[in-house]
Amino acid sequence: MDIFNYTFFQNALWALLLISIISAIIGTYIVARRMLFITGGITHASFGGLGIGYFLGINPTLAALFFAILSALGVEWMSRGKTVREDSAIAVIWTLGMAIGIIFIFMTPGYTPGLTEFLFGNILTITRNDILVFAAFAALLVVYTLLQYRRIVYTAFDTDFAYTRGINTRLINYIMTFFVATAVVLSIRLVGIMLLISILSLPQMIAELFCHRFRAIIWLSGLINLMAGIGGLLLSYWLDVPAGATIVFTLIVVYLVAKLLMSQVQRTVAKRQ
Repeated sequence: MDIFNYTFFQNALWALLLISIISAIIGTYIVARRMLFITGGITHASFGGLGIGYFLGINPTLAALFFAILSALGVEWMSRGKTVREDSAIAVIWTLGMAIGIIFIFMTPGYTPGLTEFLFGNILTITRNDILVFAAFAALLVVYTLLQYRRIVYTAFDTDFAYTRGINTRLINYIMTFFVATAVVLSIRLVGIMLLISILSLPQMIAELFCHRFRAIIWLSGLINLMAGIGGLLLSYWLDVPAGATIVFTLIVVYLVAKLLMSQVQRTVAKRQ
C-alpha cells in the first residue's frame, strides 16, 4: 500500500476525518430539521459565489462561502413572513445563484482553473492549509454543539416547544444556518456541488436504521461517513475513477445493504412472534 506514503493521500485521509466530524453534526441537524431541500438550495446557490470569485480574481471558496451564507439568510428572510412559501424561496435563491454563477464564469476571460473540482469534487487536491481550515471549523462547531447541545436538539425537533422553554430559537437557527452554509462550502472540495447533499444525508439515513437518539445518530453517522469515505477513496484508487463519486456510491451501497439486513431481521422477528 505505497499510496499511504504520498502526502496528497495522507491529506485526503485527514480531510475525510474532519469532514466526517463536521457532516455528522451538521447532517444530523439537517435531517432532524428536515432541511435537506434548503441545504440543496444553499449548495447550488453557492455556485454564484464561485462565478463572482473567478470574475473578480478573488478566492472562489471565500466568495462561495459569502454567497452561501447570504443565500441561507435570504431563504430565512423570504419565508419568515409566510408571504412566500419556503420551497418557493429556495427555488428563487437556487436558480438565482446558478444563473449568476454561469453569467460571471462566462464573462471571466481565459480559463477558469479548478472549476471542475468545485462541480464534481477532487479530494486528492486538498492541501495542508485546507486541513487547517477544516480543523478550525470542526473545533468551533464541536465546541458550540457541546455548549448548546440541548438547545440545538430542542430547536431541531420542535421549535415551538423550544420557544416555550425560553430558548432563543431564531438565534439558534441563524447560527446553525451559518454552520450549515460554511460546512457546505468546505465540503464542496470533497464530492463537488453535484453530489454534496449525499454526504450530509446518507450517513444519517443509515444510522437511523439502527438508532433514533440525536447523540447516537451523530456518533454512528460520523463513523459511517469516515469508513465509507476511506473505502470509497481506496476503491477509486484501484479502479482509477473519481474519488468523490466513488465515496457517494459506497455510501449508497452501504445504505442498501443495511436496509436489506434490517428488513430481513424485522421479518425474522415478526415470524417468531
